[in-house]
Amino acid sequence: MKQKKIPLRKCLGCNEMKGKKELIRVVKNQEGEIKVDLTGKANGRGAYICLDKECFQKAKKTKAFNRAFQCNVEDEIYEKLIQEIDECEG
Repeated sequence: MKQKKIPLRKCLGCNEMKGKKELIRVVKNQEGEIKVDLTGKANGRGAYICLDKECFQKAKKTKAFNRAFQCNVEDEIYEKLIQEIDECEG
């Protein structure tokens, strides 16, 4: 039996390749809206972050999401991300 491939994505905080299911996806759609995509299936450009506060802080400090989406990411997106990370950790 052929083994199924696990899709890998790079975390913007630690720059490690991890399984897609281990990461939170943030997506920018065609209208330019940026939002947290918990399903991982929303249309648009995706960027991924670990379920780790240190990775989140590093990505925020280096403005990794701004570079990934080539625009300024609002603070409310960062707030929603940290809430999701807290829920997953706690």
